[in-house]
Amino acid sequence: MSNLKDIKDRITSIQNTQKITKAMKMVAAAKVKKAENRVKAARPFAKEVAFVFSRLLRSVSKYSMSGLKVKRALDNYAELLKPRELQTAGMLIVTSSKGLAGAYNANVIRYTLKRIEEYNKQNIKVKLFIVGQKGYQGLRRKCESLNCDIEKKYLNIPQNPTSGQAIVIAEDMANCFVDNEIDNIEIITTRFQNMMSYKVVDWKILPLNIDEVKENNESDEQKPNKAMQIDALMSFEPNKHVILQKVVPMFITNMIYHALLEATASELASRMTAMSSACQNAEDMIYKLSVDYNKARQGAITQEINEVVSGANAI
Repeated sequence: MSNLKDIKDRITSIQNTQKITKAMKMVAAAKVKKAENRVKAARPFAKEVAFVFSRLLRSVSKYSMSGLKVKRALDNYAELLKPRELQTAGMLIVTSSKGLAGAYNANVIRYTLKRIEEYNKQNIKVKLFIVGQKGYQGLRRKCESLNCDIEKKYLNIPQNPTSGQAIVIAEDMANCFVDNEIDNIEIITTRFQNMMSYKVVDWKILPLNIDEVKENNESDEQKPNKAMQIDALMSFEPNKHVILQKVVPMFITNMIYHALLEATASELASRMTAMSSACQNAEDMIYKLSVDYNKARQGAITQEINEVVSGANAI
């Protein structure tokens, strides 16, 4: 009978776990659609900002801060756009603060470690700016053995990121860039594809490469519009340097904000898929345990009958 009790307790335990996974699946399913809509709404704007920015850069041959006021590092566009020798790489890693999302965080961390190793082979130091508790926990110990440091961590980013949070991250990274603490800015995040899939992407922000900027903001299915490839004449008011000082912070901040949105949608989709698989696995385990329970119960009943018959024959 102890065997029967153990099996029954295990079935009850799995049923309780299944209730939790079902609830998490329903919550993720309710949120992922809103996150998907936010991503799809943000992509056209990000694409147009990148396009206008690239067109603007083609028309400017020399950067100048003459007569411009600089209140923050993001306003110093000439320093941000100036190419420099890469000695210390600055990487923004976007992960989640919650687990039970399948291999989502593991994939981002694995790709990050791969990039760090590539930089180490080139004798380039790495400074990390980490979004999400899981990314910080996964990379903190690894940084002790690799040539990298955690410069900043952002552990309280909600599942509905705002542009204000993106501005904070952008200002921190711009300060390090202008102070020559880092020599480039790249973002490792995930690009949401559909409810079942996403992919880890690496967006290189600074120093600026126009071709990479366009690739970052175009999906695999999208093709450049021929009309958008034509370099029309552009006029600037009051002048091109004032416009650039406004557009550069907007571009950097929007890229970070867009990365946060993509990561949020990917995380929720991954969690929904993982919890769906967990529910199905729990159902399979309950079925197998129920069969074992019925067999054990039938065996116990048969044994009791045999004992009764044997006792009656003995009498």
